[in-house]
Amino acid sequence: MTAAYLAGLALGFALIVPIGAQNVFVFGQGVALGMPRALWAVAGAGLCDTLLIVLGATGASALLDSVPGLRPAMLAAGAAFLTYLGVKSLRAKPAAIEDEAGSWSPLRTLRRTAAVSLLNPHAILDTVGVLGAAIAAQAAASRTVFAAGAVTASWAWFLILAGAATGLRGAMTKERRVWFDRASGLILLVFAAWLAFEFVQALL
Repeated sequence: MTAAYLAGLALGFALIVPIGAQNVFVFGQGVALGMPRALWAVAGAGLCDTLLIVLGATGASALLDSVPGLRPAMLAAGAAFLTYLGVKSLRAKPAAIEDEAGSWSPLRTLRRTAAVSLLNPHAILDTVGVLGAAIAAQAAASRTVFAAGAVTASWAWFLILAGAATGLRGAMTKERRVWFDRASGLILLVFAAWLAFEFVQALL
């Protein structure tokens, strides 16, 4: 059982650690809000990943391949939402940074985190598809433990990201925050362009 848990943990980290829109968002929330507010972003991302892992474990990966038009629709929605977030970050100004902290609410943070997590086709395909297949490949008695390892990796990584971002927050003046937000916006737009390209490819 320990081996299955560690295998799930390792695969979970391998899938979640590479930079992605979800990681950029959680890190940005840590810089913008600090602890404990950033824990709401951690909770949102962790819960979404847990849901996707459970769906993968119950065989939902077959649904992604069997429903016509589902993948292009996911790619289009993801590209549109990441473009919105990217443009918003690129237009960051010191006054907007103050407004973001002042308008913070747990529900708003959870809603935005869920949107970044669940409108990201790559996250869904990795979590539901890859992890789902890996869980199915385990012996029946080990599947739950393997999935628990993957869930642990997800929550641990988001906590690490938010904690690291909070540690940097003290060195972030408003001017540095603006440039950080703009850099984050560029990264999000790159991911949006990638999804848009894959959307066009899916239609051809």
